Amino acid sequence: MIQAVRGMRDVLPAQARRWRHVESVVRRVMSGFAYEEVHLPLLEFTELFARGVGEATDIVEKEMYTLADRDGDSLSLRPEGTASCVRALQENGLLYNQTQKVFYAGPMFRYEKPQKGRYRQFYQIGAEVFGFPGPDVDAELILLCAQIWRELGVLEHVRLELNTLGDGGARQAYRDALVTYLNPLSDQLDPDSRRRLKTNPLRILDAKSEQTQKLLADAPQLPDFVDEASRQHFRQLCSLLEQLGINFTHNPKLVRGLDYYTHTVFEWITNDLGAQGTICAGGRYDGLVERLGGRATPAVGFAIGLDRLLLLHETVDPGSTGFADTPADVYICCPASDSLEVAFGIAQRLRAQALRVRLHMGGGNLKKQLKRANASGATWAVILGDEEVQTQTMSIKNLTNGEQQQLDLDAGVTLLASSESHG
Repeated sequence: MIQAVRGMRDVLPAQARRWRHVESVVRRVMSGFAYEEVHLPLLEFTELFARGVGEATDIVEKEMYTLADRDGDSLSLRPEGTASCVRALQENGLLYNQTQKVFYAGPMFRYEKPQKGRYRQFYQIGAEVFGFPGPDVDAELILLCAQIWRELGVLEHVRLELNTLGDGGARQAYRDALVTYLNPLSDQLDPDSRRRLKTNPLRILDAKSEQTQKLLADAPQLPDFVDEASRQHFRQLCSLLEQLGINFTHNPKLVRGLDYYTHTVFEWITNDLGAQGTICAGGRYDGLVERLGGRATPAVGFAIGLDRLLLLHETVDPGSTGFADTPADVYICCPASDSLEVAFGIAQRLRAQALRVRLHMGGGNLKKQLKRANASGATWAVILGDEEVQTQTMSIKNLTNGEQQQLDLDAGVTLLASSESHG
């Protein structure tokens, strides 16, 4: 039997209902903050991510799914959404001398070691803002995240960590100082950090190795290299968050793994999911638009790891209604040989009232059909037997308490549309 590709997962009906619930909350909050949705292609030219994310990052070096098309062009499945979003808005003339607040949702692809909460096809919902240089919009994005966590009931299960990287010059100066410090100690670093010392040394700061962390104790510190303008930006952001009542921790080792970040970086982290604890991350990337061929444009954004957010939501609230419910309110049984046409008509009338209706298929006697109705989890069964068809009525059975009544078609539709199961 053919199985799913490693790292790619199926989302089955019960999981999909929770998924739909969580994503609908995120979309509703985005809409409340007046962010507009964009749809981005899965495939982009590989150069977009090499220039945008950074050729020396793990993503570009080791994790992208890349192929050559029939014209010989190198294409890659998108490993993240920010570079694609910048490319789309720039290409369509939506950035220069304009402000934009947008969001997107969909699958991303990275060739990583699969584990719970980490897949090779994973899903993100990202928000990106362009044209605003001040810390006010950084605060708004963080507030937007907090609102999502609050509405999903997980706010008490996450914490916010913040840092500032300074401008591009400060980041480069710190990078050089860190390399100078670590080069003589390279043989004592863990293998991943030894490799990153030549490619992406800032990632060494979040190394998991205890030995590497001990070596970093005496290393140059990033705050010592941050310019005064960036310090002021960060102080203002922290002040705004305090005024908004959003708790945070300043983590001077937080750098994020992508080359395009400057100034603010942040992560929302949970302790409830083991090693895969980051459910949302983002920051400023004021130089990315220019790096990808546009005019200098201030920008900031974040991406929510939807797979991990779903895991957290299930951990915190495994039995909530609204997503763990059954897919039908009404199950229509049609044991009479000539009742199918009437059944289709009733089903459509009920669906027009926003009821979820399952119509029995495959024939069988009433006992068999009622057994299926009970198994479906529906609250109501509509029965269309010979008598009901002849009298143009329907029998309605409450599958919770067993009560049953026979009504004409209009009265039956009205009763079901106003029932407690509706909505």
